[in-house]
Parts: sequence; structure tokens; C-alpha cells
Amino acid sequence: MGLQVKILGPGCAKCKNLEKLTREVVEEQGIDAEIIKVEDIMDIMKYNILATPALVINEKVVIKGKLPAKTEIKKQFDQFQS
Repeated sequence: MGLQVKILGPGCAKCKNLEKLTREVVEEQGIDAEIIKVEDIMDIMKYNILATPALVINEKVVIKGKLPAKTEIKKQFDQFQS
């Protein structure tokens, strides 16, 4: 079963970049993942974050409030690969 990945953000430049970088990491690493863009502010608030963008893997917020480097995104996926 693949991972469920959510990009939380209202559509700002950083949010779009996080989605792009996440898709690149998933493709480069051959990760089986469904990527969902969450732009609705009410849905974003359910994750109890104060700043976007945020990366959520299997309902766990792993990065929030910044645009991480690809290496950091990859590191987060490594925790879920076993």
C-alpha cells in the first residue's frame, strides 16, 4: 500500500514549490504515493499548523511553515519506508 501525501497551503508560491519538489522526490525515489493538494483553509486548520506550506505523510505533519530542500523531503519519506 502506498503513502498518502498531502501538501497543505492556500496556493502561494512556496506551497506550489513544495508540491513540485515533493512530486520530484516521489518520482526520483520510486515511492508509491498519492499526492493530494489541500487548499481549503478549513481543512488546513484541522492539522493545527500556524504556517504553510506543510507536508503531511500518512496524516502526520512532518514539515510545516517553510520550503524545505529536496534532501529534507527525502529524509521525511525515508522514515515511512521500511
